[in-house]
Amino acid sequence: PCGCRTDSHVSVSITYQWAEAVWAAQGNPSLWQTPEMLVEIETAWSLSGYLLVCFSAGYFIHDTVDIVISRQARASWEYLVHHVMAMGAFFSGIFWKSFVGGGVLTLLVEVSNIFLTMRMMMKINNAQDLLLYRVNKYVNLVMYFLFRLAPQAYLTNFFLQYAGQRTLGSFLLAILLMLDVMILIYFSRLLRSDFCPERVPSQQHKDKFLTE
Repeated sequence: PCGCRTDSHVSVSITYQWAEAVWAAQGNPSLWQTPEMLVEIETAWSLSGYLLVCFSAGYFIHDTVDIVISRQARASWEYLVHHVMAMGAFFSGIFWKSFVGGGVLTLLVEVSNIFLTMRMMMKINNAQDLLLYRVNKYVNLVMYFLFRLAPQAYLTNFFLQYAGQRTLGSFLLAILLMLDVMILIYFSRLLRSDFCPERVPSQQHKDKFLTE
């Protein structure tokens, strides 16, 4: 989501983020009842994890179609690139039932996205001076490390060591490395916007509400 997207889209995104975050981090037995999915990322499988990946792929398809239909493709090209790469990775789990554990692990990012969305909504309403915003920006930073950077680094290390030599693993590794670059760019934007605002051009303050 960004400042130019519709209210209905924001509502759908927020609903998806909460549902996904609860499912991935708390209600999903894939990680807590089947912890081997954290180790056997390629072969471990559970029905809950599989359905979670299917649900997420469906949302990305919906969001991609919404971007195109609403004629926001040029303004939201970063999201389109992200969604296409994410769908390519999820489809490996859906159709080949491989790397479902990796898909579940990446979806922990939705926990972080909740705080990013809170940040976006407060910036849209010019509420950066509120105590809630100042508290949220530090919580957001911690969540970004725990649920975005850490899982991404873990998966990247796994694919570099074990999966990159296989055909499907090489394909997913390429997607993962591109996502790594995007995530680091978004992280630098977040740091500049919330912790070094004097270095951020005024136009960026106006247009950039989220960093993903």
